[in-house]
Amino acid sequence: MVDKPAGWTSHDVVGRSRRLVGTRKVGHAGTLDPMATGVLVLGVERATKLLGHLALDTKSYLATIRLGLATTTDDAEGEPVGEPADASGLGEEAVAGGIAALTGEISQVPSSVSAIKVEGRRAYERARAGEDVQLEARPVTVDRFDVLATRTDGPFRDLDVLVDCSSGTYVRALARDLGAALGVGGHLTALRRTRVGPFTLAHARTIDTLAAEESEHGRASLSLDLDTAVATAFPRRDADADEADGLAHGRPLAAGGCAGTIGVFGPDGHVIGLVADDRGAARPLLVLAPA
Repeated sequence: MVDKPAGWTSHDVVGRSRRLVGTRKVGHAGTLDPMATGVLVLGVERATKLLGHLALDTKSYLATIRLGLATTTDDAEGEPVGEPADASGLGEEAVAGGIAALTGEISQVPSSVSAIKVEGRRAYERARAGEDVQLEARPVTVDRFDVLATRTDGPFRDLDVLVDCSSGTYVRALARDLGAALGVGGHLTALRRTRVGPFTLAHARTIDTLAAEESEHGRASLSLDLDTAVATAFPRRDADADEADGLAHGRPLAAGGCAGTIGVFGPDGHVIGLVADDRGAARPLLVLAPA
């Protein structure tokens, strides 16, 4: 896990991490916009195989929404759309009502500069090339949309918010839609991802920390080893020696009676692989410690 700095793309983080941990085999699960900071899930060596099995379908963010101006990208990196509106006098009830309408199961049109592909090309590539990008609305879930603090800056009203949402939700679009609903326009000025699935900022290391470790020891290591990552992400099943040997050879185990993906650990405490019940047995999805 890396705490991505502002101004870096996810690809930038992967490239730098490859040099710091001393291997080309580094991948990431999901992206963050360059302006955003926070949790970026990386896998190194064998852990890259784990990325596709992680349940990263819920996320949490801290963000700042500026009411009073819309932008072409729904964030501070875009060009203003029209003239600023006076949002300084917006009442708390009006803001709360706008937020309530954007909470729960909603239909959201992604930002035109999202990474969604349109006819084989990323939407942001088309938008930045001057094309008029129209994306279809999609269902998302916003479980929590709380205002933590408010400030007035001239005609603008800034809201510091906490958002818990499903994967695929665009916080920039929440800022845009809140401003539109209140009739003043809105955009995002700051975004920090604090959680992806079970992984939080407590699990993440900064690039500076990794660089200092690499400088001192010749190689850095990411925050979680494979055993800890699997134990954090999945329910645990402890196998005896015979079961561990069987799974290491790709053989199924007796059904565990639990739904979903399970991490199986051997008698030595190290992870062997992932299984899921299917047709009366716990069948291997991924063997991380093959015989």
